[in-house]
Amino acid sequence: MKYYRLNTSIRSSRLLMRRMNLLTALVLLLMLGSASPALADSPHEVWAIDQSNSPGKTFGGRIFIWQGNEIESQPESATPEVIDLSETVSDLCLTGTGVAPVRPHMLAFNADQTHAIVSFVATGHVVFLDASTRTPLACIRTSPGAGGARQAHFAIPSPDQTYVAVANQNGKLFERIDTDYATNTFVLNPAATINLLTCTTPNGVPCELPGVRNDNAPICPIIDSTSQLSFVTLRGGGLFVVDSKSTPMQIVAEYDRDTIHPNGCLGAETAGKMYIDSGGGTPSNLFEADLYALPLTAYSPANPPNTPAPKLIFSEDVEDADTHGATVVHHGRFLWVADRGRNFLFVVDTSRDVIVNRINLIGDASNDPTPDLLFPSPQGTRVYMSLRGPNPLTADPHVSTGSTPGVGVIKVKRGGRDGRFFGIAPVSNVDASGIERADIHAMAVRRK
Repeated sequence: MKYYRLNTSIRSSRLLMRRMNLLTALVLLLMLGSASPALADSPHEVWAIDQSNSPGKTFGGRIFIWQGNEIESQPESATPEVIDLSETVSDLCLTGTGVAPVRPHMLAFNADQTHAIVSFVATGHVVFLDASTRTPLACIRTSPGAGGARQAHFAIPSPDQTYVAVANQNGKLFERIDTDYATNTFVLNPAATINLLTCTTPNGVPCELPGVRNDNAPICPIIDSTSQLSFVTLRGGGLFVVDSKSTPMQIVAEYDRDTIHPNGCLGAETAGKMYIDSGGGTPSNLFEADLYALPLTAYSPANPPNTPAPKLIFSEDVEDADTHGATVVHHGRFLWVADRGRNFLFVVDTSRDVIVNRINLIGDASNDPTPDLLFPSPQGTRVYMSLRGPNPLTADPHVSTGSTPGVGVIKVKRGGRDGRFFGIAPVSNVDASGIERADIHAMAVRRK
């Protein structure tokens, strides 16, 4: 009996020690977890472009590339790789077009994440780069349009990787670059172009008409997941849904400015809908914050105007309002929409199409962040924001002026219903007179 009791006591002591060790390990794990903003996301890069001219020059700009495992936790100390667009990219454009590229305004990646596409809004250049080696591969310039203008406000690649849709803004042309990423073949296809100034809609209405669509400068084409349809927002209000695969491209739905308000920029597809916003940002339409949901089917040239009807999610046309960038989080359950004039994010429940939260962005990280574009990390633990500078180069300064140029980082909380803006990866471009010129607009996340 004594021997049995001794062994039982030893076994009990060992069991107690194991439990204490497990408890200690758990406490340490919790302490480490609370000290870190979150567990690491999937490998990725965050690309952002300072659209101000390269230091000491009148063209170019700079791409900043942060590694995800650095910027997601300690953005202030993360060290970016920098690509000066006044060097090999500008050399390529000068050789091919005779003009140096100015104002790199938008950035996108193809579906395979092998190529980056940069849109230069001021000169109309679209540049393709090898995303891994950072080597420029092609520089294409858009066509002269209205009054000889040629711009590239946004060049967006189709999900099936067969084309890039280009909003030639002041040229008032909707253009298409046919693409083959495997062979690095990129060709502007003039036969596909729609002249939005002179065209006629399927209903026999002039595409640009006072009181209907006042200013047909295309702003942001958003392509659906089938790659068939492009939702083309217009500066003066209204919207065209375009069959982008046909040659020439064809308008299959037309909306007037009373149905879709001016300055629509970005949108997102989720829950069987295409979300499109409208904003301020121009002298003719100072303040606007609207969100619409459009279906993905039932488009036909035989339909009357404003068909199928969009659903208005919210409309807040009040002072300082300016909805701009948007992204889906938590597998599409929530849509975040940036109001850069009022410094907060709308959170919309996509299952009910109602606002469920507004994430305030003014705080310790920035007193005036001015969020422009939004992109989630691959696993959705973070949302990155492009933040404007004190001397904005695009959009009207009344809504686009910020105080902390760079990339803001938000920790996603409550399954996408909320978030905490906790840090900024800063960018600076101080000129010879001591003025901060950095102005971050373009941004995208590349999966690795």
